[in-house]
Amino acid sequence: MNQASTPGILWIVATPIGNLGDLSTRGAAILGEVDLIAAEDTRHTRRLLDHLGLATRTLSLHEHNEDARAQGLIARLRDGQSIALVSDAGTPLISDPGYRLVSHVRAAGLCVQTVPGASAVIAALSISGLPTDRFVFEGFLPTKPGARRKRLQALADEPRTLVCYESSHRIAACAADLGAVLGERAVTLARELTKRHEQSVCLKACDLAAWLADDANRTRGEFVLVIAGAPARDMPDSAVSLEAVLNELVPALGTKKASTIAARLTGTPKKSAYAAALAMTGNDSQ
Repeated sequence: MNQASTPGILWIVATPIGNLGDLSTRGAAILGEVDLIAAEDTRHTRRLLDHLGLATRTLSLHEHNEDARAQGLIARLRDGQSIALVSDAGTPLISDPGYRLVSHVRAAGLCVQTVPGASAVIAALSISGLPTDRFVFEGFLPTKPGARRKRLQALADEPRTLVCYESSHRIAACAADLGAVLGERAVTLARELTKRHEQSVCLKACDLAAWLADDANRTRGEFVLVIAGAPARDMPDSAVSLEAVLNELVPALGTKKASTIAARLTGTPKKSAYAAALAMTGNDSQ
């Protein structure tokens, strides 16, 4: 009798976003060891494999065939074959195909492992000079001007740093919309990361379109935009003070109950609010 095969592993392998030297040693080894590579564009991936001297079989997997391919790939995994998933550049699934395949493989109870590496999101954040402790990745903004402006307006009050991708075909129009919606907000534009003509610049959103227009070369390539989050808003002058709340509540409710409500309304610690109420009345009998 044949023993059941040990299921294979679906490897999520990050590939270079430009410089081929950025592929990790482990990533190259996995690409040579797996039985099959599921690639966003097999022609693009073949160039990488040729550079590495690898002859691993490839199969296309993109947004239009991902669901259809999933069950066949799961069958291969169950038969003991290991598969690597790669995108054209960077970490798979980040604005690239792969989410549905990974979801199906997880649902089937099979193993998914990662070989981390290059990611344009993280690369751009690291050189932006903007806060990186909390950020939001928006992928590509809408392609139509009206929808793009509407999305930017919806994001205008987001306090975390924003990161989005843009193509050479739309970067000029996108920059104009950024200036119109975000005005003085700081933006770092990173272009052609890790490639020969890598360039990055930090400007006000309202100055970005003019900077691009100064040199046609600045609108070429792949872009990442890192946008400063909305500044913290000062407490309005009309904000009710603890003293004002206690003045209204203590006569009607007494110190204990009034201080509890006042603490909740003003964000003051309960002990501090109670102490203030006592100071107002000169006793704690109520």
